[in-house]
Amino acid sequence: MKEVIMALFAGLIVGMLFKFLKLPLPAPPVFSAVVGVFGVYLGGVVLDWILKLVQH
Repeated sequence: MKEVIMALFAGLIVGMLFKFLKLPLPAPPVFSAVVGVFGVYLGGVVLDWILKLVQH
């Protein structure tokens, strides 16, 4: 959980810095893109879980 909080804090700082410097935000502009990134991560986690089940 500490890693999640630190990542969120780092993201907030980077977002504020980019906005202050009037640069485009280095993140997907819509919520569906964020969900897509989470889906890619979740797919990898699920495949690892399936492979562990098959090997035992």
